[in-house]
Amino acid sequence: MGLEQIGDSLWLADGDIVDFFSFPYPTRMLIARFADSALWVWSPVKLSAELRAEVDALGRVAHLVSPNKLHHLYLGEWKEAYPNAKLWGPLSTIRRRPELAFEPPLQDSPPPEWGDAIDQAWFRGSVIMDEIVFFHRPSGVAIFADLIEAFSDQFLCAHWSAWRRWLARLDGITLAAPHAPLEWRLSFLCRGPARTARDKILGWPIKQAVIAHGERPSANASEFVRGALAWLGPERR
Repeated sequence: MGLEQIGDSLWLADGDIVDFFSFPYPTRMLIARFADSALWVWSPVKLSAELRAEVDALGRVAHLVSPNKLHHLYLGEWKEAYPNAKLWGPLSTIRRRPELAFEPPLQDSPPPEWGDAIDQAWFRGSVIMDEIVFFHRPSGVAIFADLIEAFSDQFLCAHWSAWRRWLARLDGITLAAPHAPLEWRLSFLCRGPARTARDKILGWPIKQAVIAHGERPSANASEFVRGALAWLGPERR
């Protein structure tokens, strides 16, 4: 589960499988290295000694980023390991972890500390949860946490029972039909802000898509993203 380089100054690492309300979920993190060797760490996974050695060889951990309130499990241990790193997340994450000192909440625009390497869209309008979707400009990589889930049959057969696999298909989170979970989609009582964010995302020149949970597309990433967000209705031209 070491680092895998997927673009210009961009790496992935798969983490442990975690329990989410008795459902096994794989975890995945992403690291971007800025021009000054500062590292931007998205959705940190469990920090093993081996992973820490690889990360330290890349540069200086400067930013620890939570995309939504579910992706907070390992922020504390990363902050302890890298006390000078800044913590970032939407207000929902900040409220979830009041013991941690965050920077101002993330919204529609990236903070100036990130230079021009990262763009973002604030996906909101749900009564359950919001999410910040990121775009790594140098590599053309769109980065999703729970907004797109795509579990393969291989993973589901290995880790989910038969009734859970049936629920995954019903929920629309399989590789055959990747989406946000059905209950989250239904919770968008105000869809205007989500459509605005969706249109911003589809305007990015997406070459690859990274998702935290499931299989990322090997080709046609922009169409993968467009199909996964089609539940919001027609795009605004």
